[in-house]
Amino acid sequence: MADVAPVNLFSLDRDGLERFFAAHGEKPFRARQVMKWVYHAGVLDFAAMTDLSMRQRELLARIATLRLPEVVARRESRDGTIKWAVRVGNGNDVETVLIPERGRNTLCVSSQVGCMLDCSFCSTGKQGFNGNLDAADIIGQVWLANAELAARGESVTNVVLMGMGEPLLNFDNVLVATNLMMDDLAFGISKRRVTVSTAGVVPGIYRLAETTDLSLAISLHAPNDALRDELVPINRKYPIATLLEACRHYLSGLGDKRTLTMEYTLLKGVNDSIAHARELAALLRDVRCKINLIPFNPFPASGYERPDMTVVRAFQTHLLNAGYATMLRTTRGDDINAACGQLVGQVQDRTRRQARYIARVQAQEVA
Repeated sequence: MADVAPVNLFSLDRDGLERFFAAHGEKPFRARQVMKWVYHAGVLDFAAMTDLSMRQRELLARIATLRLPEVVARRESRDGTIKWAVRVGNGNDVETVLIPERGRNTLCVSSQVGCMLDCSFCSTGKQGFNGNLDAADIIGQVWLANAELAARGESVTNVVLMGMGEPLLNFDNVLVATNLMMDDLAFGISKRRVTVSTAGVVPGIYRLAETTDLSLAISLHAPNDALRDELVPINRKYPIATLLEACRHYLSGLGDKRTLTMEYTLLKGVNDSIAHARELAALLRDVRCKINLIPFNPFPASGYERPDMTVVRAFQTHLLNAGYATMLRTTRGDDINAACGQLVGQVQDRTRRQARYIARVQAQEVA
């Protein structure tokens, strides 16, 4: 019989780990013991898990592994933001960003190598696509950040799947990873502080509603279909009315006090007028939500600019006056290309999108 590759236990949530032990003739509670060693004590050596018998430790050493993504680069911004490039299972590099603030540490996690979608204002999409991350590669980003924070007595308090990729196009792996983020035997982060951001994969929103109640953010970026078709191409398949119907369905499964987040990147002269703000306020009137405004973060050959702050403030003020809780996201880590929309990694592109983008940048430089 051919040797079977060891199972990376970082790819299993509690249910998966219990099934793993049961399949090898062990009691399911062994899963809880191993999770405490790995996630609470930071122990990755099966031989050191002393509440397991010698036989069980030897079994794990034969059939399992605890393999993390490899950190290949680390950069720190002048504002304290940290960006890691990590090498994942298929040999590509993705980026993870830690945003420290007073009393909280928010980790922006990647879920794909590059992105299948090609939102016009996002640098990640220009890198093309080379596959989904395994659950171990996703949760490994949290484990690595926590390991660094532990040295100063801190931990990750919030996770946003707003890094590279569209999380709902990697549904199964994202679900396992977010289950671990929220599990008290793993990271124990509140469901209010674990957020999946989607560009509008409507079937994924309905499926999410059947399986979890974590926080959901929608990358909206436009108040009408004509403009959103241009900025977020998936809108051509799932237009705004269809997307908002799915959002209302997801909200129906949450408590009355919980909301969705609508993300809106402000692009100079494109979607930042008071008329757009007025249209956005009318569009969302029956959706329980808060609005997160993101001034555009530039990257080469994007074709877009960041609006003046007077325009940004006027847009926010209109929404506030319309009754929406409206936050203005502070740009963090832009000096190391770690701000929203700037993550790129190293992607062996299957789509040739990266080559087309590089050619466009080079043409602009020559001109």
